[in-house]
Amino acid sequence: MTNELRPPRGPARDFGPNAPPQRYPDPDIVVIDRKRFKAKVGNTSIKRLYTGCLWAEGPAWNAQGQYLVWSDIPNNRQLLYLEGDGHVSEQFRKPTNEANGNTFDFQGRQITCERTRVVRFEHNGSVTVLAEHAGGKPLNSPNDVVVHPNDGSIWFTDPGYGAIVLYEGQRTTDGSVQPYQKEAVYRVDAQTGEVRKVADEAFKPNGIAFSPDYKKVYICDSGITHYPQARNVVWQYDLNGDKLSNPRPLIDMALNGRSGFPDGLRVDTEGNIWVGAGWVGEGYDGVQVFAPDDGQRIGQICLPECCANLCFGGKKRNRLFMTASQSLYAVYVETQGAHNC
Repeated sequence: MTNELRPPRGPARDFGPNAPPQRYPDPDIVVIDRKRFKAKVGNTSIKRLYTGCLWAEGPAWNAQGQYLVWSDIPNNRQLLYLEGDGHVSEQFRKPTNEANGNTFDFQGRQITCERTRVVRFEHNGSVTVLAEHAGGKPLNSPNDVVVHPNDGSIWFTDPGYGAIVLYEGQRTTDGSVQPYQKEAVYRVDAQTGEVRKVADEAFKPNGIAFSPDYKKVYICDSGITHYPQARNVVWQYDLNGDKLSNPRPLIDMALNGRSGFPDGLRVDTEGNIWVGAGWVGEGYDGVQVFAPDDGQRIGQICLPECCANLCFGGKKRNRLFMTASQSLYAVYVETQGAHNC
């Protein structure tokens, strides 16, 4: 199936803004299935927009302000990138309660998964706590979040990484490395505020995204970090109203005998699933693109760092922003993000 392979890499590539010109087409944008992956643009290249984070996460695009927000979890801050002039504000928010994933709702309000809770920043500057407990217990460590346009409901994952990595959550009062409760996916009702568990098949549910028609939900499972019986997969669910059903692994992250865990993901207007992945090495780490019908890998964007998460942005929603370990990268693609961020 492979139609295009990246040439062997020579000296380490400079991705920075002052790097020498990159010969087109960019060899680190890899077409695996030419018939299904048509997003590669021949006359553009991957750019590193910023570096200096400790662990960059949770990029979210604000269409009204034409800016990108992302989190630097260990440094307890959020940064802002302005599309107009490329300016980066390094202290957009600090402290942030070690914020992780972000999104914007359809009123332009930022929603953030903090270390112990999910919050919304209102237009008047106040903060609304959307979720802090579920089933009578504290949340483990909220990770990623999306908003449904029809009813305004907020869907988030709670994988429980804080039990091991202190800056990504909290330990139980007895110091146990186990999470407060079974790792799960939750829905916050926009009208009542009810926080309800909707899925718990994934060992550690991480990234979350809707399909373009909002009939499917995709969940990254990064449970292999702590559960030897887990697999590096992306789950697919059917979405009916406020309920998920028919869970099944759609995507297997294995590639040429190597498998990194999926972290964050987004979906384009054709339904293709773009997954941030890593912890394997050169030729794997970065973004991997999968077809929605059979979960087959159709393309890659190879980065020199592990990619935690990504989102589409820019004036035409055709610029892919990628938070990868210490840096923020971007590349123009010949598709658009299916949703508002």
